[in-house]
Amino acid sequence: MRVLKFAILGLLYRQEYSGYDITSQFKKEIGQFWSAKHSQIYPELRKLVEEGLLHFRTQIQGEKLEKKMYTITDAGRKELLAWAVSPEPLPETEKDAFMLKMYFIHTLSREEAHTLFEHQLHQRQEKLVHLEEEYQQLLPVFGIERTEGKMMNFDHPHLGHYLVLTKAIAREQSYVQWLTQHMQLFVQ
Repeated sequence: MRVLKFAILGLLYRQEYSGYDITSQFKKEIGQFWSAKHSQIYPELRKLVEEGLLHFRTQIQGEKLEKKMYTITDAGRKELLAWAVSPEPLPETEKDAFMLKMYFIHTLSREEAHTLFEHQLHQRQEKLVHLEEEYQQLLPVFGIERTEGKMMNFDHPHLGHYLVLTKAIAREQSYVQWLTQHMQLFVQ
Protein backbone atom coordinates (compact mmCIF):
# COMPACT_ATOMS: atom_id res chain seq x y z
CA MET A 1 0.00 0.00 0.00
CA ARG A 2 1.27 3.46 -0.86
CA VAL A 3 0.78 5.20 2.49
CA LEU A 4 2.62 8.28 1.21
CA LYS A 5 -0.22 8.65 -1.26
CA PHE A 6 -2.71 9.06 1.60
CA ALA A 7 -0.43 11.39 3.56
CA ILE A 8 -0.28 13.70 0.54
CA LEU A 9 -4.02 13.43 -0.11
CA GLY A 10 -4.67 14.24 3.55
CA LEU A 11 -2.50 17.34 3.42
CA LEU A 12 -4.21 18.53 0.27
CA TYR A 13 -7.62 17.81 1.79
CA ARG A 14 -6.83 20.72 4.13
CA GLN A 15 -5.57 23.19 1.54
CA GLU A 16 -3.67 23.74 -1.69
CA TYR A 17 0.09 23.18 -1.46
CA SER A 18 3.14 23.19 -3.70
CA GLY A 19 5.49 20.21 -3.70
CA TYR A 20 7.89 22.27 -1.57
CA ASP A 21 5.09 23.00 0.93
CA ILE A 22 4.25 19.31 1.16
CA THR A 23 7.91 18.42 1.75
CA SER A 24 8.01 21.06 4.52
CA GLN A 25 4.98 19.53 6.22
CA PHE A 26 6.88 16.25 6.58
CA LYS A 27 9.48 18.15 8.62
CA LYS A 28 6.84 19.61 10.92
CA GLU A 29 3.76 17.94 12.44
CA ILE A 30 3.72 14.85 10.25
CA GLY A 31 7.37 14.20 11.06
CA GLN A 32 6.33 12.95 14.49
CA PHE A 33 4.94 9.77 12.97
CA TRP A 34 5.78 9.59 9.26
CA SER A 35 8.71 10.59 7.09
CA ALA A 36 9.13 11.14 3.39
CA LYS A 37 11.93 12.63 1.37
CA HIS A 38 11.79 15.12 -1.47
CA SER A 39 12.81 12.31 -3.83
CA GLN A 40 9.72 10.30 -2.80
CA ILE A 41 7.18 13.11 -2.75
CA TYR A 42 7.54 14.48 -6.28
CA PRO A 43 7.17 11.11 -8.06
CA GLU A 44 4.13 10.38 -5.87
CA LEU A 45 2.60 13.74 -6.84
CA ARG A 46 3.02 12.84 -10.53
CA LYS A 47 1.33 9.45 -9.96
CA LEU A 48 -1.56 11.07 -8.10
CA VAL A 49 -2.11 13.54 -10.93
CA GLU A 50 -2.00 10.67 -13.48
CA GLU A 51 -4.53 8.72 -11.39
CA GLY A 52 -6.89 11.71 -11.34
CA LEU A 53 -6.66 12.09 -7.54
CA LEU A 54 -4.95 15.49 -7.74
CA HIS A 55 -4.76 18.32 -10.17
CA PHE A 56 -2.47 21.30 -10.28
CA ARG A 57 -2.26 24.82 -11.55
CA THR A 58 0.95 26.60 -12.43
CA GLN A 59 1.67 29.69 -10.41
CA ILE A 60 4.23 32.26 -11.54
CA GLN A 61 6.50 33.68 -8.86
CA GLY A 62 8.61 36.66 -9.75
CA GLU A 63 9.38 36.98 -13.45
CA LYS A 64 10.32 33.42 -14.37
CA LEU A 65 9.85 30.99 -11.50
CA GLU A 66 6.94 28.61 -11.93
CA LYS A 67 5.59 26.32 -9.25
CA LYS A 68 2.81 23.80 -9.29
CA MET A 69 0.05 24.25 -6.75
CA TYR A 70 -1.75 20.96 -6.07
CA THR A 71 -5.36 20.41 -5.00
CA ILE A 72 -7.27 17.24 -4.30
CA THR A 73 -10.01 16.12 -6.67
CA ASP A 74 -13.37 14.62 -5.71
CA ALA A 75 -11.96 11.18 -6.60
CA GLY A 76 -8.99 11.90 -4.33
CA ARG A 77 -11.31 12.88 -1.47
CA LYS A 78 -13.30 9.67 -1.88
CA GLU A 79 -10.18 7.51 -1.90
CA LEU A 80 -8.72 9.31 1.13
CA LEU A 81 -11.94 8.91 3.13
CA ALA A 82 -12.25 5.22 2.19
CA TRP A 83 -8.68 4.64 3.41
CA ALA A 84 -9.21 6.70 6.59
CA VAL A 85 -12.13 4.55 7.78
CA SER A 86 -10.55 1.18 6.94
CA PRO A 87 -9.11 -0.76 9.92
CA GLU A 88 -5.33 -0.76 10.09
CA PRO A 89 -3.48 -3.96 11.07
CA LEU A 90 -0.67 -3.62 13.58
CA PRO A 91 2.69 -3.26 11.87
CA GLU A 92 4.94 -6.30 12.17
CA THR A 93 7.61 -4.18 13.81
CA GLU A 94 8.84 -0.63 14.01
CA LYS A 95 12.46 -0.14 13.10
CA ASP A 96 14.59 1.10 15.99
CA ALA A 97 18.35 0.91 15.41
CA PHE A 98 19.05 1.56 19.10
CA MET A 99 16.98 -1.48 20.11
CA LEU A 100 18.85 -3.58 17.55
CA LYS A 101 22.09 -2.46 19.22
CA MET A 102 20.60 -3.41 22.59
CA TYR A 103 19.91 -6.89 21.30
CA PHE A 104 23.61 -7.25 20.58
CA ILE A 105 24.80 -5.39 23.68
CA HIS A 106 26.89 -8.39 24.74
CA THR A 107 29.39 -7.32 22.06
CA LEU A 108 30.13 -4.07 23.95
CA SER A 109 32.09 -3.30 27.06
CA ARG A 110 30.22 -1.95 30.10
CA GLU A 111 31.65 1.53 29.41
CA GLU A 112 30.66 1.45 25.73
CA ALA A 113 27.13 0.37 26.66
CA HIS A 114 26.87 3.11 29.28
CA THR A 115 28.04 5.72 26.76
CA LEU A 116 25.51 4.45 24.24
CA PHE A 117 22.71 4.66 26.83
CA GLU A 118 23.75 8.16 27.92
CA HIS A 119 23.77 9.39 24.32
CA GLN A 120 20.35 7.91 23.61
CA LEU A 121 18.96 9.31 26.85
CA HIS A 122 20.26 12.79 26.02
CA GLN A 123 18.73 12.67 22.52
CA ARG A 124 15.37 11.45 23.84
CA GLN A 125 15.29 14.10 26.57
CA GLU A 126 16.02 16.83 24.01
CA LYS A 127 13.26 15.53 21.76
CA LEU A 128 10.86 15.40 24.70
CA VAL A 129 11.62 19.03 25.59
CA HIS A 130 10.98 20.04 21.97
CA LEU A 131 7.67 18.14 21.89
CA GLU A 132 6.53 19.63 25.20
CA GLU A 133 7.37 23.14 23.92
CA GLU A 134 5.32 22.45 20.80
CA TYR A 135 2.48 21.21 23.03
CA GLN A 136 2.54 24.44 25.07
CA GLN A 137 2.34 26.44 21.84
CA LEU A 138 -0.61 24.37 20.65
CA LEU A 139 -2.74 24.88 23.77
CA PRO A 140 -3.65 28.52 23.04
CA VAL A 141 -4.86 27.40 19.59
CA PHE A 142 -7.57 25.52 21.49
CA GLY A 143 -8.22 28.56 23.67
CA ILE A 144 -7.37 26.75 26.89
CA GLU A 145 -4.48 26.70 29.34
CA ARG A 146 -4.42 22.93 29.89
CA THR A 147 -6.11 20.01 28.14
CA GLU A 148 -6.16 17.51 31.02
CA GLY A 149 -9.74 16.82 32.02
CA LYS A 150 -11.16 18.99 29.24
CA MET A 151 -12.90 17.49 26.24
CA MET A 152 -11.44 18.52 22.91
CA ASN A 153 -13.83 19.67 20.23
CA PHE A 154 -13.97 16.94 17.59
CA ASP A 155 -14.45 19.50 14.84
CA HIS A 156 -11.38 21.54 15.79
CA PRO A 157 -8.97 21.70 12.81
CA HIS A 158 -5.95 21.01 15.06
CA LEU A 159 -7.38 17.98 16.88
CA GLY A 160 -5.28 15.61 14.78
CA HIS A 161 -2.12 17.52 15.60
CA TYR A 162 -3.04 17.42 19.30
CA LEU A 163 -3.61 13.64 19.21
CA VAL A 164 -0.37 12.92 17.35
CA LEU A 165 1.62 15.28 19.56
CA THR A 166 0.35 13.82 22.82
CA LYS A 167 1.14 10.30 21.54
CA ALA A 168 4.68 11.40 20.59
CA ILE A 169 5.16 12.91 24.06
CA ALA A 170 3.97 9.68 25.71
CA ARG A 171 6.33 7.65 23.49
CA GLU A 172 9.34 9.78 24.42
CA GLN A 173 8.43 9.82 28.13
CA SER A 174 8.25 6.04 28.08
CA TYR A 175 11.59 5.76 26.28
CA VAL A 176 13.27 8.13 28.75
CA GLN A 177 11.84 6.18 31.68
CA TRP A 178 13.04 2.87 30.23
CA LEU A 179 16.55 4.24 29.56
CA THR A 180 16.82 5.73 33.05
CA GLN A 181 15.61 2.51 34.65
CA HIS A 182 18.11 0.30 32.81
CA MET A 183 21.13 2.60 32.78
CA GLN A 184 22.12 1.26 36.22
CA LEU A 185 23.05 -2.05 34.58
CA PHE A 186 26.15 -0.41 33.16
CA VAL A 187 27.39 1.42 36.24
CA GLN A 188 30.10 -0.40 38.19
